Amino acid sequence: MKTRYISLIILLLVSFAGCQKDALDTTPVDKIDAAVFFNTATDLEVYTNKFYDMLPDFNLYVDDTSTDNAIALTVADRVKGTRVLPASRTGTKWIWDDLRSINYFLANYEKCKDAAAKAKFSGIARFFRAYFYYDRVKTFGDVPLYTKVLEAEDPDLYKARDSRKVVMAQVLEDINYAIANIPKEVQLNRITKHTALLLKARICLFEGTFRKYHKLGDHDAFLKEAAAASEELITSGAYKLYTAGGVNVAYRDLFARSDQEPTETILARDYNPTFGRHGLSYLMTAPTAGVYGIPKDMIDSYLMKDGSKFTNQANYQTKGFYEEMQNRDPRLYQTTPGPDYAPYGETAREAVNLNITTTGYRIIKGLTTRDQWGPTSSYNDVIIFRLAEALLIFAEAKAELGTLTQADLDKSINKLRERVGMPNLILTAANAAPDAFLASFYPNVDAGANKGVILEIRRERRIEMFNEGLRWDDLMRWKEGKKLEKPMVGIYFSGLGSHDFNNDGKADVFLHTGVATGAPAGTSSIINVNQKRLTNTTSGNFNPLVTTPRTFNETKDYYYPIPVQELALNKNLVQNPGW
Repeated sequence: MKTRYISLIILLLVSFAGCQKDALDTTPVDKIDAAVFFNTATDLEVYTNKFYDMLPDFNLYVDDTSTDNAIALTVADRVKGTRVLPASRTGTKWIWDDLRSINYFLANYEKCKDAAAKAKFSGIARFFRAYFYYDRVKTFGDVPLYTKVLEAEDPDLYKARDSRKVVMAQVLEDINYAIANIPKEVQLNRITKHTALLLKARICLFEGTFRKYHKLGDHDAFLKEAAAASEELITSGAYKLYTAGGVNVAYRDLFARSDQEPTETILARDYNPTFGRHGLSYLMTAPTAGVYGIPKDMIDSYLMKDGSKFTNQANYQTKGFYEEMQNRDPRLYQTTPGPDYAPYGETAREAVNLNITTTGYRIIKGLTTRDQWGPTSSYNDVIIFRLAEALLIFAEAKAELGTLTQADLDKSINKLRERVGMPNLILTAANAAPDAFLASFYPNVDAGANKGVILEIRRERRIEMFNEGLRWDDLMRWKEGKKLEKPMVGIYFSGLGSHDFNNDGKADVFLHTGVATGAPAGTSSIINVNQKRLTNTTSGNFNPLVTTPRTFNETKDYYYPIPVQELALNKNLVQNPGW
């Protein structure tokens, strides 16, 4: 994405050259561009480069801290159930500037005589329009659909919201156009046909399952499109799962390395020590910043190394840290520190530090080398789309349709398990004995013949895609918002005093109620449980949300509200239910 900054400078220079006649009597920038732009392939590329700013930045990797997957020091309003009706559109997604820019391009690009350029860059524009409206439908449901540039006097400025089905039909048309017209390239930081295929699969899985579980109807068509698009990407052979280093390091390396390359990664946001850094590693390590922690129900979801369920073991809820970490899915130790954790790029075991995590289970997925742990010091690229998601979409769409076979699992979910040396998921076994632990999270899951395998696919998705910004959307589309009300606690402790986290005979953690006298020398984490609460006062689990009530209102919280000011400006708009 380096070129977008250069391209924007060129665009601004061209715009300035066209308006220096009278800087106080300016015409809108898009009008000036139309007079001098859209004539060459370079013009089209320059204009569409600015659309890339719509894509997420490093905050994609912290979005899960506003879900049930991770708990931050400051709990998000949507987790607490305390979102409020905004007065204005500032800070909301009821903003249409990007859409106007896209529609302006689509109204003018045909001036260019280069047929190949017109196809490619109109495809990219349609990709971003699909991306824009998909995001708005997820957020608000019904929204006004605009496929033209609106002028101040256009009556459509004040039209009512179009139905979700009308808008999503246009989204599907746009993304299909993008797939048909963007070249089939492998480009790490640019939109290609492969990117468009994965976006289509993501959109269609979301819409298909949302319609199914919210009982809106017409869900099968979207699920079939999701399965077809993901399968086309998988079978193209353009990408394969990243396995360098083996089962115990590949998954972690994929996110911690500074520079992505297009083995599994389809699209990434580029960061660099010279022109772009971020603060992700700081948020993961600073005791006064994110202090992120993974809840125990997420940790308990990881299977044993032999494929059996950890939650089938006796007293799994009260196992100590060292015991619960033994012989688990290797992705667990590549997502949160295990007993022998060493920071990325180092070999020496790091001392246990529970002061930088709300739950005791730190997040290390995406944590890079120690020299990048300072504020705005990180420059590891952020993955936006990768092949693993296509594998998960394919399996889930087929399972929800009722057409999933063992062969389908073998070319999707079981490829992910193979990467980390885990046994295959067996369709008949999963459906014969649906996991009660998972079912307790998802009471609305399809109760048919595929219930068991759908639950296992959801397990796999939560684990594989953890901290990649998809969890909130998953809960919303499955109509499982009430999951946010379930207990979100941390590591279990049998009582006060010393605890050995790595089984070396030495204390790593010492819990006390205000007086730390008695902590063995060398103890790295000394915790006052009057400040970092336990569920049973002097024993039990870390309980970071003990004073944070959480509610999810089924009648309104699946959507965000329309700002009050927008309702006042446009009397044809109707507020979302419950707001």
